[in-house]
Amino acid sequence: MWNKQQTATETPTAPPAQTSGTPVVPFGAPSTSRLGNTAVRTLARLGSSLQIKGQITGTEDLQIDGKVEGAISLRGHQLTVGSTAQLNSEIHASEVVVYGKVIGNLHARDRVDVKTDGSVVGDISTARISIEDGAHFKGRIEIDPTKSQAAAD
Repeated sequence: MWNKQQTATETPTAPPAQTSGTPVVPFGAPSTSRLGNTAVRTLARLGSSLQIKGQITGTEDLQIDGKVEGAISLRGHQLTVGSTAQLNSEIHASEVVVYGKVIGNLHARDRVDVKTDGSVVGDISTARISIEDGAHFKGRIEIDPTKSQAAAD
């Protein structure tokens, strides 16, 4: 480890750690990046023991596993309603995936997915929708494919 010119008190120096300009992504969170654009998507999470009364706005993807009463606005980003989540909210997002319970209207620019154990009581406005067998839905659906196309233009 030392050569004849180094003494035992000298330690070899390691090259300085390189830092990239990329943000830290939480452990286990999906992230995507596009070369050239360097767009990185991060996921924020509200745990199952959290209860929020008030408005939530953000510019990142969000997973909610707790209880929320109030408007949620994640324009251009995805909202995942976890299996333990209970939302009483008006929701605006690019995509909404529902595994838990939502009471309120959903407005998704791109798509809404209601999974097998998911429940939505309220109106849905989106470009694309998927409701799996076993899911619960009560309300109106307005499908407008031009929403997704207009956002892409």
